Amino acid sequence: MDIKKHRQSFPTAPQPAADGTLQVTITYLQMTRQPTGAPRRPPLSDLAVFRVRQPSLPFYRFLYNEVGKPWLWYERRAMADADLKEILSNEKVHVYALYRGGEPAGYVELDCRKNDEVELAYFGLLPWQIGMGIGPWFLDWAVSTAWTEKPARLIVNTCDLDHPKAIIVYQQAGFHPYRQETITIRDPRHEPFWDSPAPEASSDHGNSKEA
Repeated sequence: MDIKKHRQSFPTAPQPAADGTLQVTITYLQMTRQPTGAPRRPPLSDLAVFRVRQPSLPFYRFLYNEVGKPWLWYERRAMADADLKEILSNEKVHVYALYRGGEPAGYVELDCRKNDEVELAYFGLLPWQIGMGIGPWFLDWAVSTAWTEKPARLIVNTCDLDHPKAIIVYQQAGFHPYRQETITIRDPRHEPFWDSPAPEASSDHGNSKEA
């Protein structure tokens, strides 16, 4: 992708139905064995990854909102501060921020709350960092880090609102699809929370999980 041509919108512009809903096909993938190949070399020399322990809500929302905006991530946007803080303060939820040249470039969130399972709950790059070969390397790093928890499997999901190459990159990293479902959601771009501060109370804007 030529970053000069990158637009902060979905590349194929999903069109909602007349009732303002979107049909979304979610693919669930898993990895039951740790990859044995040599780790990828960083594509750039100025990359660094740091664990952010109990990240502040403004910083986390910056990462989530900016990384997820082109792909219509919405669940954490709709989540109340108190609910989000409870998740992020859990020691079994690990947030890692990727930096390039000293500024944030992306993040990954590993959810280790289930026994014998680690979920790559959220993974992505800031839009202006896409197209430089960082993504596959960062995913390789995330997978390697997740396996240090010694789970029985790693899981992740992606959907057809995600980057078109996301499922290919996950499979190249060693994940295999095991389930698929199609759901209907309200177009989050038309919801009050899309460009507004987080709600003060819990919200029920659906329980699907974006990739």
